[in-house]
Amino acid sequence: MTSTPLVAAAVSIRDLSTRFGDVWVHRHIDLEIGCGEMVALVGGSGSGKTTLLRQMIGLLEPTEGDIRLLGEPLFGGGREREQALRRRFGVLFQHGALFSAFSVYENIAFPLRELRALDEDCIHDLVMLKLAMVELLPRHARLMPAELSGGMVKRAALARALALEPELLLLDEPTSGLDPDRSDNFVRLIRVLGEELGLTVVLITHDLDTLTALASRVAVLADQRILALGSLDEITNIDHPFIRNFFLSERSRRTRDSR
Repeated sequence: MTSTPLVAAAVSIRDLSTRFGDVWVHRHIDLEIGCGEMVALVGGSGSGKTTLLRQMIGLLEPTEGDIRLLGEPLFGGGREREQALRRRFGVLFQHGALFSAFSVYENIAFPLRELRALDEDCIHDLVMLKLAMVELLPRHARLMPAELSGGMVKRAALARALALEPELLLLDEPTSGLDPDRSDNFVRLIRVLGEELGLTVVLITHDLDTLTALASRVAVLADQRILALGSLDEITNIDHPFIRNFFLSERSRRTRDSR
């Protein structure tokens, strides 16, 4: 009998704890996200969502525990190995985090130039491709971040996050600050790109419309741990104050029913 080889999880967090001074933010968190999933991370204010995201992208090392992305440990093994791993995931920060002194073109070209392996003609073609992928026009490449609308900032930042063709995409409040129409369009874009590119997507969101439209599973961060991980229907059957307030309010019920 031939066994089927196991596919490494896109994100694997084991026994993670985080302390700042005398304050514990996380205690013994376990979280596993399979390749190709879209998982939303939700939690109340101060629950440690952003801290956990910063740890998942290597900006902050946990006090205890282990993080593996795409089957490899995030920390350790030397600078070159860590850099090679970080090229395999892209990040969209809440407010875009575009370099204000760079044009849209230069922002998207930045990670490509950091590779030091591509000539300018190749970089130009790739930048134009990424712009088209996020439904921006070639003329938008010349604009500065201050000249962009909120929706265009998000799209330019998404193009930069996708510049190195990552396998894993991490999103921090991807629709924050967008009006309903632009938010719906951006969610549609993320969903389409995720499916077409075979991405694993992890997103932090407080917006139930975004969560309902994108997430195949939901991870609830509360009481310093992952309280629950499952489908939206499974999560809403759990009796907990945060879950009742977030998922079972009258507004939340209307949102879920409309989807």
